[in-house]
Amino acid sequence: MARPLSPRQLAENEAFLAALARCGNVREAARALGVHRSTLTKRRAKHPAFATAWAAALVVSAATPDDGEVEGLHRVRTAGGSQWRRNRPGGITRAAEQAFLLALSATANVRLAAAAAGFSHASFYARRRRDPVFAREMRLALETGYDRIELALLAQGLDGSGAAEAWRHNDPPPIPPMTANQALQLLYLHQKEARLLAEPAHLKRKRGESKDAHHYRIAVMYRLAQARERERFELAEAGRRARGEASWAPERVALPDLAQVGGWSKAKPGGEAGQDRALFGGKRKRVRAGRRRIAVRTLS
Repeated sequence: MARPLSPRQLAENEAFLAALARCGNVREAARALGVHRSTLTKRRAKHPAFATAWAAALVVSAATPDDGEVEGLHRVRTAGGSQWRRNRPGGITRAAEQAFLLALSATANVRLAAAAAGFSHASFYARRRRDPVFAREMRLALETGYDRIELALLAQGLDGSGAAEAWRHNDPPPIPPMTANQALQLLYLHQKEARLLAEPAHLKRKRGESKDAHHYRIAVMYRLAQARERERFELAEAGRRARGEASWAPERVALPDLAQVGGWSKAKPGGEAGQDRALFGGKRKRVRAGRRRIAVRTLS
């Protein structure tokens, strides 16, 4: 039977579990307390209650989102979720990450942004594979840079872009004579292109691509698009919470209890629908239609 823990050891366990729930890294949590990791692992093997609390702290850490920065540490993906790990000497620091993302949001050029941060582009690609949080931020920065460059290009105009638009400043010539069939044929041929109903090029079935592969590719693209929309919504919600605003929710429509709503039926209170009385009031009359008699409801 294991020896009972002393008050000092109980306090160490409590502080260690709190640090472990924050970072999810046993070595870093032990280093924060100034205790060797093996001391705590041996204690876990002897005390089942401490082992259970240890496992619960890891679960809490895996479920906790990245809510800030830790000096000298970075967040990485693990089999059970994610955890904070210490930066390697000479490795990418948090400041270098932010400099890279800032440059990427302005240029949409990974190599240029990496050089501005003082590291190789391969280092940031490797960080993106390991760190899901950095992968998300890198993609958002790249999207921002792409949008900025696209808007700047449209604002400035391509060289010679106005040389081909002279026809738009003139009245169109009269339509040449054509039959109704010819006009309908022209509308049929160019309807999708003129009305933007044509299938986009990236969705068309490629040459040599089977139907199953094509359907699978379209389904994957749809799921990725849905995931990005969900991520944008979650980021917007996080921004609202950070500003102290209420989360978005659909407007609730006030509706009384329908069981308590009266006055809509013309039936007599307590009356029952019978052969000669309609369910919602009025009477039933039988009219002859050919050789059959049909019951017709009236509100008289």
